[in-house]
Amino acid sequence: MSVMTKRGRAGRAALNLFAAFGFLYLFLPIAFIVAFSFNDPQGKFNIVWSKFTLDNWKEPFSDRGLTDAFVTSLQIAAVSTLIATVLGSMIAIALSRYRFKGSAAYNFFLVLPLTTPEIVLGSSLATLFLGQSVVDFGFTTIVIAHAMFQVSFVALTVRARIRGFDWTLEQAAQDLGASPVRTFWKVTFPLILPGILAASLLAFALSLDDFIITFFNAGSTLTFPLQIFGAARVQLPPQINVLATVILVVTVAIMGTGSFMGERRRRRLGQTA
Repeated sequence: MSVMTKRGRAGRAALNLFAAFGFLYLFLPIAFIVAFSFNDPQGKFNIVWSKFTLDNWKEPFSDRGLTDAFVTSLQIAAVSTLIATVLGSMIAIALSRYRFKGSAAYNFFLVLPLTTPEIVLGSSLATLFLGQSVVDFGFTTIVIAHAMFQVSFVALTVRARIRGFDWTLEQAAQDLGASPVRTFWKVTFPLILPGILAASLLAFALSLDDFIITFFNAGSTLTFPLQIFGAARVQLPPQINVLATVILVVTVAIMGTGSFMGERRRRRLGQTA
């Protein structure tokens, strides 16, 4: 065995080891959350393992305040994600489909919310809302704030999906007599739909997770992260881990279903070809 072959195998082994440590670092907190959803804590803080129990899952919504905050977060995430998905997808299509003067500036402003510190963005939005007597702090201001940074994530994700899109397919459909609207819904939209779904899932998760921007613009409205932050000084019930695990399971199920359907569709197209 040559020296170069030995070095190559050692390099691959080292790379695999570093990758394993990286995945362990990423997934260990998630495993901690899931495991402690089955813990029976001795006291008000679910941070030390005591014993296994299923009682937490029998009454996942026993904490009324936590449940109300969880529902509020889901509602805010759903509304803001819908707004951001529509706007971000249209921006991505426009920037990818057309070349126009000033497009570079649009790309810069699209990335700007992602590079701006959340505390700066949150405080700036709070100042904006304070100067407008039409809008009161609460559900509406949180939705506006979330949609503002979600649009950038959606636009960049969808744009990455359609970067290699063959726009001549639209021309072919129109040559066959399809209207521009019919061409979009029958040709363009089905092909970019996986990217739109991925972007919407990302935006939804970011909305559920956001704390800093929400903190500046929530008023008296309590979201799931704000409720946990406020309750952490008094108690950390296991229902927090249960609800977090529910979100995790649902997200993984949606992603798995999407991947399965996409792979099934690719196989059908391969068999047809």
